[in-house]
Amino acid sequence: MNQPFTKGSRTKTIAILVYAIMALFVLRLFYIQVIKHDYYVQQADSEQIKQFTLHAKRGEIYAMEGSTPVKLVMNETVYTVWVDPTQVTDRSSIIEAINRVAGGNTRKNFAQYLDKQDTRYQVIATKVSRRQAEMLKKENLAGVGFDAVSQRVYPEGQLASQIVGFVDSEGVGKYGIEQANDDSLKGKNGLLKTVTDVRLVPLTIGDKNIREPAKNGDNLVLTIDRNIQAQTEKALADGIKRTGATHASAVVMDPSTGKVLAMANIPTYDPAKLNEVTDAALFNNNVISSPYEPGSDIKIMTVATGVDKGAITPESTFVNTDRIQVEDIVIGNATKGETGTITMQHALNWSLNTGMVTIAQRLGDGKQITKGARNIMYEYFHDRFRLGEYTGIELAGEAKGTIIPPTEVEGNAVRYSNMAFGQGMDATMIQVASGFNAIINGGVYFEPAIIAGTIDEAGDFNEAAKKSQYPGVIRESSSATVRDMVYKARQEFYAGQDKKGYYIGGKTGTSETIVNGKYIDEQTIGTYLGFGGEKGEIPRYVIMVEVAAEGKNMQGGRDASPIFTDISNWMIDYLKLTPQE
Repeated sequence: MNQPFTKGSRTKTIAILVYAIMALFVLRLFYIQVIKHDYYVQQADSEQIKQFTLHAKRGEIYAMEGSTPVKLVMNETVYTVWVDPTQVTDRSSIIEAINRVAGGNTRKNFAQYLDKQDTRYQVIATKVSRRQAEMLKKENLAGVGFDAVSQRVYPEGQLASQIVGFVDSEGVGKYGIEQANDDSLKGKNGLLKTVTDVRLVPLTIGDKNIREPAKNGDNLVLTIDRNIQAQTEKALADGIKRTGATHASAVVMDPSTGKVLAMANIPTYDPAKLNEVTDAALFNNNVISSPYEPGSDIKIMTVATGVDKGAITPESTFVNTDRIQVEDIVIGNATKGETGTITMQHALNWSLNTGMVTIAQRLGDGKQITKGARNIMYEYFHDRFRLGEYTGIELAGEAKGTIIPPTEVEGNAVRYSNMAFGQGMDATMIQVASGFNAIINGGVYFEPAIIAGTIDEAGDFNEAAKKSQYPGVIRESSSATVRDMVYKARQEFYAGQDKKGYYIGGKTGTSETIVNGKYIDEQTIGTYLGFGGEKGEIPRYVIMVEVAAEGKNMQGGRDASPIFTDISNWMIDYLKLTPQE
């Protein structure tokens, strides 16, 4: 017979159940608070702590105006609008507000990004103005955030645009200074992790805050002088109108330092209006990126080699018949009639190919362009004047060019006879101008420089480290001799065009064009290479000009020299040079 369920047994049973339930709570709390502690802390942090990128300010770019830096490229603050889809509570209000306030700045079909629940950061609009951003913030839209970013502004318009380059929509530098120095210009973004309220507004409380400050990019100061650059661009534009050329380029340098004072190409573009550029070739800086056969400008280097090796002097003579044979090739002069016994100075004045080939022969046995003569020419052209080699200028897109060494089959006597007057080789304008600097400045090769220094956060200018220089390219006495020869070459034909009382020298060049591996007669490139300054002193500036046109014969004397003269006469006044009787 069963015993009745007593009051004491019921109490005991209830007590056991209570203890069991309490034990379950304790075990559950232990599991949550101890075993799963890190997991739930992470979950809480993910809800309360947000991560923000602190965008670095891209460095600005300056030119010089005399000794004063002036801004070429500035920054303007705009905003990127983004959304955290997990925090969106009113999808339709966000879509309506974004379309109404910033409809022209949205991503295509931006509404789809509000539904991506597997991410917490989706950009929905870019380049939103400060006013637009403030209007959107007043809408108090849950899940919508703003990043202040910079876009480039160009107070000087298209001035020096092919030097500067531009920044693409992803914030990456393209072409010129912007690309070559992208790492130093862009700086390094910082990081902010902080507790936010429900509207993603950062709070100043909490021990989870992490802040890594952004490091702004370097503010770069170029060696370019704003006024010289503007005048050079104007002179090129005027020259194109005058000659009918379709392309023109120029570089102005300080031969005593290797600093580039101006570098320009026409046609050009406005970096603030990239959407209007239909030909990407406009972005290229032909002064550094387009190797070509330099033509008769190279005769200065041939003369310098001969003088420095003692093979010739300005008064050395040879018999000119307007033709000279090298192996099975006959080389003639473009200018006929300066025949008979003439000096090397006369040969340079009249740009005679026969005189230059004679120098190449005299570097050897006097009759042939021997292997020894070719070795000497290669040493001077390539190793000393650095033709066919990267100059190391701080710009993107520099090309190398080609100088065939005598160790190769193609580096034969015929090749080097052509090289003596600037054919059979490829070089860029910056290479030719830099090598010319060394010839007329006393014999020191300076690596060309286009960055003068930086401006720090305090606004102080800090000069860049000096670039490499190589003394002894030619002897100082050789430099003085060749410099005077180049001066006399200009005086022969152009003395009346220069301001009186100054020391101006130069040399014409007319280069044949190769199309499909063959020279064509109906298209040539005209160049002029020269210097200016005060007599008895190292020249104050070097100018090189190039003009070209498809299907036209452009000439150094007729088409390029007047552009050189325009820039040179202006430089004399700008630098306040002292005339001499």
